[in-house]
Amino acid sequence: MNTTLQSAKMIGAGLATIGLTGVGAGVGIVFGSLVVAFSRNPMLKQQLFGYTILGFALTEAVALFALMMAFLILFS
Repeated sequence: MNTTLQSAKMIGAGLATIGLTGVGAGVGIVFGSLVVAFSRNPMLKQQLFGYTILGFALTEAVALFALMMAFLILFS
């Protein structure tokens, strides 16, 4: 395989994984917001936890898309 193409694939895959940095920050924000909201109103524990899990799942979906893009770039 052409070395230029191989190095372009590596750079593209590296750039695709930059999205994982934002996901890490997003997950921290989601769970940090849960702690703040729970400390303000402990009676809403179940409802807050449900919203937190939904936010976590949507944030992690972005990570899976970024990882999928990186693998598609590398192995196609």
